[in-house]
Amino acid sequence: MTENYFDGRLAVLGAGVMGTSITAMAIGHGVPVTLIDIDGDRLSPAREEVGEQLRMARLMNALPTGREPGPLTTSSSADAAAGATVVIEAITELAEEKGKVLADVAAVVSEGTPLVSNTSAIPIDELAGAVSRPADLAGVHFMNPAYLIPMVEVVRGPRSSERTMTAVTRLLTALGRRPVVVGDGPGFVTSRVLHRMLNDAIRVVEEGRATPEAVDDLFQGCLGHRTGPLRTADLIGLDNLADSLRVLAERTGDEGCRPCGLLLEKVARGDLGRKSGRGFYDYGGRTS
Repeated sequence: MTENYFDGRLAVLGAGVMGTSITAMAIGHGVPVTLIDIDGDRLSPAREEVGEQLRMARLMNALPTGREPGPLTTSSSADAAAGATVVIEAITELAEEKGKVLADVAAVVSEGTPLVSNTSAIPIDELAGAVSRPADLAGVHFMNPAYLIPMVEVVRGPRSSERTMTAVTRLLTALGRRPVVVGDGPGFVTSRVLHRMLNDAIRVVEEGRATPEAVDDLFQGCLGHRTGPLRTADLIGLDNLADSLRVLAERTGDEGCRPCGLLLEKVARGDLGRKSGRGFYDYGGRTS
């Protein structure tokens, strides 16, 4: 795919796993980024995490060669998004919190500035009800790590304007991503299919019929799944997966999407997957 240079500034809301991953990808493509998180204590470790992901992306030849990295600025105020060319929200998968953050930033950016929610399950039109200009809102679903997975699910809400959709797809193309546009609804395409499957895989382990290793081996060896469902769940973050499953269960009525007991137990213990050092596998992190 041909890359075009993005002549603008990106504001990323949320300095968690996906916010730092998106930031690293954008900076690596030469794009200036303002990373915003209302919890100012998260910004210093987030800057370190972005640097680590940039180093990993370079080692894996996942960034364009010969391009200077874009500058990174950080802030704990939504006002820092003023003047951004595009805003990407990447906070926790809770509709009320996403809606508030999007409303706050919509108040400080100019009309026509694309507001993009990075969500795995919440319908875009539901979030559009929280902003003053719903035509400016669209959805994306980056996979983790964003710098390594080139395909991105792009969600056109019922009120998303053509101008917004064009701006979002152009940005993604400039970032070396391949946008695939889909319609709105709980979980869109990938999460609607994948997250219930992950929940079922965890349930099989919960029932004692197979170990995580056995489940993943079968999916890799028999079905060609790259990592297996339990390693995938650990990469997503078990807390994020549980939040996404709750959204799907509440908005579709599908009880198979309700987070199973073992998943909730691990979240309650703080075993969240790769980001905490332990989930269904041990990554050399927490030992207590």
